[in-house]
Amino acid sequence: MAEINWKGVDLNLLVAFQALLRARSVSAAASELHISQSAMSHSLSRLRTLLGDPLFHRSGHKMEPTERALNLGSDVEQVLSVIKNNILSPEKFDAETFSGTCRLGLTDYAEFVFAPLIFDALTEQAPNVKVSFINVNRHNFVDIIEKERLDLVIGSFPELGEGFESQELYKESHVFLFDPVATGLSTPVSLEDFCSLPHALVSPDGRWVTPTDSMLAKQNHQRNVQVISRNFLTIGQLIKGRNLICIVPKLMSMIPYISDGLTRAKPAIEVSDFTISMVWKSGLASNDKQQWLQSRVATAVQNNQLKENKQ
Repeated sequence: MAEINWKGVDLNLLVAFQALLRARSVSAAASELHISQSAMSHSLSRLRTLLGDPLFHRSGHKMEPTERALNLGSDVEQVLSVIKNNILSPEKFDAETFSGTCRLGLTDYAEFVFAPLIFDALTEQAPNVKVSFINVNRHNFVDIIEKERLDLVIGSFPELGEGFESQELYKESHVFLFDPVATGLSTPVSLEDFCSLPHALVSPDGRWVTPTDSMLAKQNHQRNVQVISRNFLTIGQLIKGRNLICIVPKLMSMIPYISDGLTRAKPAIEVSDFTISMVWKSGLASNDKQQWLQSRVATAVQNNQLKENKQ
């Protein structure tokens, strides 16, 4: 295909062509566009040169289109419509009629706790929306945002680099869970019992040592981590019926599937809270759909947190 000389392409020429095709008169087309007749004649001359076709020929008092002009009519109309409606005047987002996909990255914890709430919050206003939840963690979320073209991610993440914005949703505290029958424990649990009993550890990155172990070491204590898993569901099932205890986020401990038959207690040592944030690529927030999505997600998560805090 021959290379196009874009210097000769002028959007105004397409507008002039459309007016000529509609009016079939140089003077009438000029009047429609509020330009002089000579300016319209000049545009027609440029169109003929650009497209290599006469486009219109005089027949009495009218300008009759050539076959090429008639064939181009619908294409030009479509191009101008796309430019007008999609580029110069983008359609305002309407949740009620939206049938596209919202792509959200959630950590294991965030997905288990919030996926149902987020789905309900989105479909309440956008009944035809499609929702895709994609697993991320604090180490890979930047790559996954790019690879999966995510609208936003939710979880506990390190300091963000350039190109990202965030909103803090809430701070999460910790409790520890145990099976009172299998462990023989009752509350309150002493620091000695806390350290002597075998621990199950939720470790998204596979590490056996956490800041809790560093805190214990400062007090000349050490706990016995016997099993680790990257998945909260696995840990919940491990604790039931076994001589194991486990520190978990408070919201996770309040989910019946995890905590049924288990006792929840305050850790015998101070465990640092962590921040749950919503993160997105810079520049997206000006998009109507993005603003709606962020608002619905933040409201759903924060309202749930307020409800749980009252319990």
